Amino acid sequence: MHNDTAAPAGRRAITVVGAGIVGVSCALQLQRDGHRVTLLDQAGIGEGCSYGNAGCLSVASVVAMALPGMLAQVPKWLADPLGPLTVRWSYLPRALPWLLKWIRAGTEARARAVARPLADLFSATYPGYRGLLEPAQYDDLIRATGHLYVWRTLARGPGEVLAQSIRDATGVRSQALSAGEVRELEPALAGDIRSGLLLPDNGFTCNPERLVKTLAAHFVAAGGTVLRRKVLDFALGERGPTRLYTDCGSLPVSTLVICAGAWSMRLGARLTGVRIPLDTERGYHAMLRAPTVQPSRPVMDCERKFIATPMEDGLRIAGTVEIGGLDIPPDFRRADTLTRHGQALFPGLAFTGDSAWMGYRPSIPDSLPVIDRSERFPDVFFAFGHGHLGMTGAPGTGRLIADLVAGRPPFIDARPYGLQRFD
Repeated sequence: MHNDTAAPAGRRAITVVGAGIVGVSCALQLQRDGHRVTLLDQAGIGEGCSYGNAGCLSVASVVAMALPGMLAQVPKWLADPLGPLTVRWSYLPRALPWLLKWIRAGTEARARAVARPLADLFSATYPGYRGLLEPAQYDDLIRATGHLYVWRTLARGPGEVLAQSIRDATGVRSQALSAGEVRELEPALAGDIRSGLLLPDNGFTCNPERLVKTLAAHFVAAGGTVLRRKVLDFALGERGPTRLYTDCGSLPVSTLVICAGAWSMRLGARLTGVRIPLDTERGYHAMLRAPTVQPSRPVMDCERKFIATPMEDGLRIAGTVEIGGLDIPPDFRRADTLTRHGQALFPGLAFTGDSAWMGYRPSIPDSLPVIDRSERFPDVFFAFGHGHLGMTGAPGTGRLIADLVAGRPPFIDARPYGLQRFD
C-alpha cells in the first residue's frame, strides 16, 4: 500500500467516479468525514451491477472464487455455452491473461491467504449499513435470514471440502443439514435435494436498487452533488488529475476516488502505477413476478451455481459467470436457463411474468478488491474489483477509503487490498 500522507487530512473537495453501491458508500463515508463530495456516474445512481445483483449480504463468503477443486471442473463448464461458467470465444484472446492468473490463484495456500482479509472487510457490512441508514430503513431493506446452500448428493468434492475447512478456520458459523432439515427450512424445494448447509450470519436486501438509491438520497440531503456524466479523459497534474473531461463538458478535480466497477481501468490505467488484472464476470438474472413459491431466505444451488433470492418485487434467480468483456452483446439464453433451473429447484414455481438482465461484475483473479491510494499520484484513490461481493463489501470499503483519505490508521489491515500485490 502507498504510504504517502503528505496531502492535508482536513476538508477536501473529492470527486467519486461510479455511483454503484461501492461508490455511494465511499461518497457517504467521505461526506461524513467533512469533505465536500461530488458523485459522477455515466448511467445514474445504482444502474449497473447494483441494480440487478442477487442482493446477497454474504459475510460468510470468505472463500476465493478460484479453488483447486473448482478448477478441475472448468473444462466441463467451458464445453457448455449455457453452463455456469463459460467464455465467449471471440473474447478469449483478451481474457487469457486474466484466466491464467485466475488459474494460478487456485491453490490452497492462496485461498487460505485471502480468507482473513475478506472476513475483515465484511466485519463492517451490517454495522456499516446500520450507520448509513435510518433504523426504519435498515429494518425495511436488510434481512438477516441466513443463506441455505443445497446439494443433490451427500458427498462433497475437494473444492467444497476445502471451502468448508477455510470457513471453519476463519470462524464462519455454519450448520450441516440433512435432507429433512433442509425441507423443514424450505418445504418447496425439490425432492432430489439430499443435503444442505446453513450460513446463519448471511443476509440479503429485498431490493438492491432501492438500497443504493436510499443511501444516495442521504448523500444528497446532506449536501452532496450527483452528476450524470461519462468521464472521457483528464488533465494530469503532479498529484493526480486536475480536470475531468466528460460527455457534458469539463469539471475541476482535486481528490479523485475511482469506484467505476468493471470500467475502472478505462479511467484508471494511467493512474495506478501498476497493471491491475481487472476483467468482467458477466452475470445474469431472471426476475420472476408474482411467484407461487417464495423461499424465506436466499437458496444457493451449489451444483448449478445460481442463487434464488426472495425480493420485494418477486423471485430473483441470479448467477453464472460469462467471461466476455464490456462490449459483446448479452446472451439472454443464460437467463432462460436460470429460470428453468429455478423451476427444477422449486417444482411448484410458477409466475405471471419475467424479465432478464445482464451486468458486469468487476473481478480480480485473487478475489480481493483493490482499495488503495495510487502509487504515483497521492490525490488518487481506488475502490473496485469486488466481484460477486460488492453489496457485502461496500460499507467496509467506504470506511477504509475514508481512513486512507484522512491519513489515519485504517480500521482493518489495508495491505491485502493494496496495489503492491500486482508489482
